[in-house]
Amino acid sequence: MAKQCAVNGKSSQTAGSYSNRVRATQFNPCGKKRQYANLQKKKIFVPEIGKTLTLTLSTRAIKTINKFGAYKVLKKAGVLK
Repeated sequence: MAKQCAVNGKSSQTAGSYSNRVRATQFNPCGKKRQYANLQKKKIFVPEIGKTLTLTLSTRAIKTINKFGAYKVLKKAGVLK
């Protein structure tokens, strides 16, 4: 399984980097680098179904679950049926 958030689908992105010399002269790229999302492996207890789920979540998704509740967020994301 890919390193991707189960709730909002965040994963890695590619980004270009520029040297400081580019800002002074012509275009001279330094290449591409990969930026990773802040993903955490968390165990979440969902009292409505009485189960504990182990999910890979972004920190933004963890804050969303804390705010709105695990069952509501996971149901909307399609993790629960």
